[in-house]
Amino acid sequence: MSVEIDVMRVLADPLRMQIVTLLASEALCTCHLVEATGARQTNLSNHLRVLREVGLVETEPCGRFTYYKLRPAALEDAAGRLLELAAAARATADAGRKRPC
Repeated sequence: MSVEIDVMRVLADPLRMQIVTLLASEALCTCHLVEATGARQTNLSNHLRVLREVGLVETEPCGRFTYYKLRPAALEDAAGRLLELAAAARATADAGRKRPC
């Protein structure tokens, strides 16, 4: 599976999408994310691990805390793929292409 597909699959989860939305504004530690989402720390940690594995999030140690921040390039790559699909769909619609039965 391509990285872009993995990113889209991961973002399909509502809590992960909420985490990514929060991290788009600022780097946060787990305690901030628990407060903002209402999710349990263990649940958040599992979701953050998945986000790290696909390359959407990176960590930054800060004393005894770990801050999480978004990797914009990973989102840009996935967005680029979606834009390519949208352009192909637009060209297909404009040309009225359809496969005959």
